[in-house]
Amino acid sequence: MPGGRLTQQDRQQIALGLADGLAYAEIARRLDRPTSTITREVMRNGGPAGYRADLAHRATERRAHRRRQAAPRDPEAVPQVAGRDPEAVREFEETFTTVFMAAGTPKMMSRVMACLYTTDSGSLTAPELARHLQVSPASVSKAITFLEEQGLVRRERGENRRERYVVDDDVWYQSLIASAQALVQVTEAARQGVTALGPGTPAAARLEAAARFLDYVSESLARAAEQAREVLYTTTAATSDGTASA
Repeated sequence: MPGGRLTQQDRQQIALGLADGLAYAEIARRLDRPTSTITREVMRNGGPAGYRADLAHRATERRAHRRRQAAPRDPEAVPQVAGRDPEAVREFEETFTTVFMAAGTPKMMSRVMACLYTTDSGSLTAPELARHLQVSPASVSKAITFLEEQGLVRRERGENRRERYVVDDDVWYQSLIASAQALVQVTEAARQGVTALGPGTPAAARLEAAARFLDYVSESLARAAEQAREVLYTTTAATSDGTASA
């Protein structure tokens, strides 16, 4: 990472950049940092509207102090491939968590997603997630329920009938299809509103415009997901079979 860890002066520059309405990428360019570093820094310290340089600096110092005092994570919770830098993996996991949070996923759900994606098997049990994230089983259960509803994880039975939570190639397809179906429900509700408010009224016209827009987007989203799944999965399968053309 260029320049090492963020300093208090760096954080003051981030706060000034946010106040001026600069994008994360522009702030990162001015500080000679990766955009992901700025995104993670802002999202874990109050977000664009609540970021304060002095508070962020003190919070970072407290987190570092807690990490030094905390017991090491259970090495069996999420096994790592030999030769990987555990610190680099941890840093990436934090970055990926922040990206999910910036996209609107709650923090605990984002942490679970990042943990699953950085595991080679793509699946973990509830106890493994709880040990790795150092949270309660109840927190893991709540996060998994949310992610399942969004189509972002699935459950399967592992050894000893213990449930495993899985992310795989089909997860993003299922999530996009779920999003398209949710938009269809909003569209249908908007059109009911047109009838209730009376065609020709300003409110009804607004709802009808929203319904047309969302109808188009939901159809396009579902179609794009189907096409991407067909093209990418077919390519992957052909490559695995050794039949793909060079």
